[in-house]
Amino acid sequence: MTEPLSLSPFNLAPDDIAWVRATLARLSSTQKVGQLFNFATFGNDQQPIRALNRLQPGGMHRFMGPDLAEGWRATRLALEENEVPLLISGDIEGGNTSFPFITPLPNQMGVAACADLDLTTRLAAVVAAECRALGFNWSYTPVVDLNHAFRSAVVGTRSFGSDVTTVREQSLAYIRELQRHGVAATAKHWPGEGYDDRDQHLATTINPLSMAQWEASFGAIYRAVIDAGVMSVMSAHIALPAWIRHKRGHSAPQREDFQPASTSALLTRELLRDELGFNGLVVSDATTMAGIVSWAERKELVPSVIENGCDMFLFSRTPEQDVQFMLDGLRSGALSEQRLEQAVTRVLALKAALGLHRKSLDERLPPLAETERCLRAPTHQALARQMAAQSITLVKDTEQLLPLRPERHRRVVLVRQPFKAFFPGSPEPSVEPLLASLRAEGFELREFDTAQPPSRDNADLMLYLVGNEATPTASHIYLDWYALHGDIRGAMTRYWRDLPCLMISFGQPYFLYDAPGVPAYINTYSCVEPVQEALLHKLLGREGFTGVSPVDAFCGQEAARF
Repeated sequence: MTEPLSLSPFNLAPDDIAWVRATLARLSSTQKVGQLFNFATFGNDQQPIRALNRLQPGGMHRFMGPDLAEGWRATRLALEENEVPLLISGDIEGGNTSFPFITPLPNQMGVAACADLDLTTRLAAVVAAECRALGFNWSYTPVVDLNHAFRSAVVGTRSFGSDVTTVREQSLAYIRELQRHGVAATAKHWPGEGYDDRDQHLATTINPLSMAQWEASFGAIYRAVIDAGVMSVMSAHIALPAWIRHKRGHSAPQREDFQPASTSALLTRELLRDELGFNGLVVSDATTMAGIVSWAERKELVPSVIENGCDMFLFSRTPEQDVQFMLDGLRSGALSEQRLEQAVTRVLALKAALGLHRKSLDERLPPLAETERCLRAPTHQALARQMAAQSITLVKDTEQLLPLRPERHRRVVLVRQPFKAFFPGSPEPSVEPLLASLRAEGFELREFDTAQPPSRDNADLMLYLVGNEATPTASHIYLDWYALHGDIRGAMTRYWRDLPCLMISFGQPYFLYDAPGVPAYINTYSCVEPVQEALLHKLLGREGFTGVSPVDAFCGQEAARF
């Protein structure tokens, strides 16, 4: 019989397999249970990390604080105090899902808008280099979801778009290069997000596709990334009723149809493992989300995640209690010894595939000076500027407003949405660099004021700056006209028949749905500084627009094109 650890995606040599087996054999049941957990750490305080170290977890997910040196020391502590080498994971998604000390790269939708797989490959190499410099050996990327329900606030800019071929090819380029450089990739969110406009952070979401539709879309994507050797898949709090009904042979709706994949043996063990042949590690999505905590009582939920097919349990509000629930489940039979052994074997196999058992501490986290030299290296920043410039997409300019000129558009009225940070530790988004540059070019900027409404007598241009990147718990994407224009009368007022108007989205690309008549509209996908620098040159006509929209920015509304 073929040794499964010698097969893709682990591809372990006999010595590595021997390490996995020997390590598994010497771990106690409590230590094995510890290996099932990947706990979140927020900021750089060392005390919480020491508390988690006592549980001997399999991994830690780092939401680092803003100080690089303190963050480096906190990660070093985590690595030093665990005998079995730790998986250090992160959501390294680009855009605003980043840290202030790393290269400001585009998010996935910005990457896709470049429409250049060579650039995607080069970006993945930069991500891998900076991950390794920070001690990360496991990235929860790429997102392989499809942008279908455009109101979804959580998919949006985290995805490569709505086209199956684009998502597949971009994901393959990214995965191959990231893993070639020693960082494990993760395809998420199994079994496929994007057709339900709700957010699994707030509710269990539903993939409504028939199995034929699923096979032609998500099935094709997952089969491709599995064949390419993706090391891990994230099983999410998403239901796929068509598969459950196919397996159970019923048609009338039943509660089981809507069970999240993260707790479903039919979806994770039978569809992902048996049908698609995935041999790598399955990690649950965050178990603090409403999409899973609303499904069952916690003490039942914790062991069921592993028993039903996940190999690692992601995040916990009460780590000690969840570890105890897992141990209780093992003693009661809710978690079988067989599943425990299988799951821990895969956790150890991922560590061995990354060579963690052979690496010194300095190889797993380089000395701080070396880390500082790698982050924001000149070549990395040059790539960020190139991709930023190539991604910006001019969606429409029906009245030939662009390029902007101070002699024609000097008096600018700004209408702004508040911008919000995405993940803990992410830099606070701001468009102030762009505004400072516009002032330096001779434009006079003032904020919209209901007491002084814009008119041809006092303004030459209305500039709408909107759009957060994909944001958990934001529920839905929409323009709040009341907030933008200050009151109920303002909410019903549109200025573009009286003044030139330009709307720029620095995040989600779908605001033409709520502003179909705006004559000029640009999607930049994020507001990282390289994007703002490139945008200025394009607004002033010094560079052309080259971005290719990865989605239908008109949201199916033909009227929005005019």
